[in-house]
Amino acid sequence: MSRSANTNAVLCLLLCTFFWGASFPVGKHALGEVNALTLVMWRFSIAAVCLYLYAKYKHMPMPSLTPKQWVWAIGVSIIGVGGLNLGLFTGLAQTNANNGALIMALSPLVTSLIGSVAQRQFPTKGALFSLVVCLSGVLLVLTDGAFAKLLGFEFNHGDQMIFLGMLCWSLYTYLTQGISRWMPMIPYTLVGMLSGLGVISLMVLFSAEVHPIQESLVISRGVLIDLIFIGVFGTVGGYLLWISGVKQLGATNASLFFNFVPVFAALTAFAYGQQVTILQLVGMMIVIAGLLIPRLFKWQQARLASRKATV
Repeated sequence: MSRSANTNAVLCLLLCTFFWGASFPVGKHALGEVNALTLVMWRFSIAAVCLYLYAKYKHMPMPSLTPKQWVWAIGVSIIGVGGLNLGLFTGLAQTNANNGALIMALSPLVTSLIGSVAQRQFPTKGALFSLVVCLSGVLLVLTDGAFAKLLGFEFNHGDQMIFLGMLCWSLYTYLTQGISRWMPMIPYTLVGMLSGLGVISLMVLFSAEVHPIQESLVISRGVLIDLIFIGVFGTVGGYLLWISGVKQLGATNASLFFNFVPVFAALTAFAYGQQVTILQLVGMMIVIAGLLIPRLFKWQQARLASRKATV
């Protein structure tokens, strides 16, 4: 692999994680004017249109699947895409954007643990180390440093919703590995956006306090830009950049960049004037350390083994 190709992949992944991280405080800002369900409808609608146009431009036809495969793909999409967005943006209306980004940073680790359980394999020492350290960092933030809250389960309701959304996304990520064998990712993601839009639309119909059309007609220009950013850059752009980076560097190396999501979330939140506490910064550092240290140790071992082999 050429150095320029790797450099481009790194830039793609950094830009991707910036879009994803920035979506937390941007979404928090938009929720000041629109309901969470309205925001999610905007996100799914914009993303679906962009993905459809992209698929047409690339001449990507929808795959020919069996009824069972369609049910499976749509069902997994409803759980993952719909569950993530419902939990994330409902939770952001009641908690801090930095907390949300920090909780979502656990997703790669939780996905790995789900795989271990599904395959009936005991997690590696590195995975267990990451679990303990990362959970410590997250709990430090969620309890405001008062771990006694754990005894009474006195967590912010918004944090709980985002955590449930993260679990849905982790399950979706694991199940997608199997679906990707018989369904291309772009059409699959388009199905996910449409499935999520259908579920949220049904919820809106049965929710008397949510009025997407009326809310959309009176939103400010700033919030309109927020919604477009989340739909175009935070969803479609981020996804395409992620695919490009993974193809070049591999899934294992690319997953390391997910650790930048809470960092970019904090920087964007600060730019929006949202508060970033010292406790959140400390928790962020603990989570990143928990995710990186086992991987860096493994990389160092592989490097030493390679040196011995060439001697």
